[in-house]
Amino acid sequence: MRSRYSAYVLGLLDYLLASWHASTAPGELALPPVKWLGLEVRHAAQSGDAGVVEFVARCREGGRAQRLQEISRFVREDGRWYYLDGQVNETA
Repeated sequence: MRSRYSAYVLGLLDYLLASWHASTAPGELALPPVKWLGLEVRHAAQSGDAGVVEFVARCREGGRAQRLQEISRFVREDGRWYYLDGQVNETA
C-alpha cells in the first residue's frame, strides 16, 4: 500500500498499472492534479494470499484539503502483491 501511495505522489503511472491485478486494472490511468500530503494506514490484515488495508490519504486539490478513506483489497500471486479494488468511504 505504501509503495502505491508513493507512486501516486511521484506520478509513477507505470508502477501503478503494474501493481494492479490484471482482472481489475484499467487500460489507462490519469492522475488528478492533487498534492498528496500524507498517508495513514489504519488497519492491515492478511489471510493466506489475500490482504486488506484500510487507509486515509490526505491531499490538496484546487487549494482545498481533502481526505480519501478506502478499504483496499490485495491478492498475492507468484510472491507479489497486486491491488484488486477498494471501497471508498464517502464520509471521510
